Amino acid sequence: MSTKPLTELSLFLPCYNEEKNLQNTFNQVQPIIEQVADKWEIIIVNDGSKDKTGKIAQEIALKFTNNVKVITHPQNRGYGAAFKSGLYGAKYQWIALTDADGQFDFNDIYILIEAQKKHQADLAIGYYLGRKVPIYRVLGSKAWQMVVYILFGLWVTDTDCGFKLINRQVVTKIPKLEAERGPFITSEFLIKAKRSGFKITEAGVHHYPRVFGEATGTKLNVIIAGFKDLFRLWFKLNFQSHD
Repeated sequence: MSTKPLTELSLFLPCYNEEKNLQNTFNQVQPIIEQVADKWEIIIVNDGSKDKTGKIAQEIALKFTNNVKVITHPQNRGYGAAFKSGLYGAKYQWIALTDADGQFDFNDIYILIEAQKKHQADLAIGYYLGRKVPIYRVLGSKAWQMVVYILFGLWVTDTDCGFKLINRQVVTKIPKLEAERGPFITSEFLIKAKRSGFKITEAGVHHYPRVFGEATGTKLNVIIAGFKDLFRLWFKLNFQSHD
């Protein structure tokens, strides 16, 4: 009988121009996921990267043909699109995501699993134990969360923390996700999960400074797209027939 905490786990890594981080992140998560689940897969979602991210992803997949697959977007479509590709491309009962930039310690998956089991939750979502980003990004996230709370009644510590553990049943039961370019995708996901009656629990996860590359979430076009997605869903839920 297995002593591993999960029978099966899919992990997806959204990537955009992470050539200097992807291999190191994979090297960190792969031996851990082997210890976490009897059956596992790692999905690398290459969202139209312009550097060598795609090449590195394919090289990794060739070495781990049974456990690693690559989903490639020919053009950059945004974090929402990468999130959806990973989420809908996962095949196992439990699905995790973490950032490919190496700012999380994947050992914290044990913290999320413990929280899920303790509360019998459908989703265990991380919140930052000291977010290693400029203060304006922290303040921007808090303002965003307040807007989400006012419009949808969803309150969690960090809506946009990129480390989550999800029961696949949530993915199959909630209405299809729509956000694409902007940062609204995780808020949309949690809003729809909550409205569908799924239980959400939270746990603190560690966060580390980005060593290489650049975050894209603070670009003006991304922020504008996020607010468009937010108000589009609010209008749909309040003035149109539900899915």
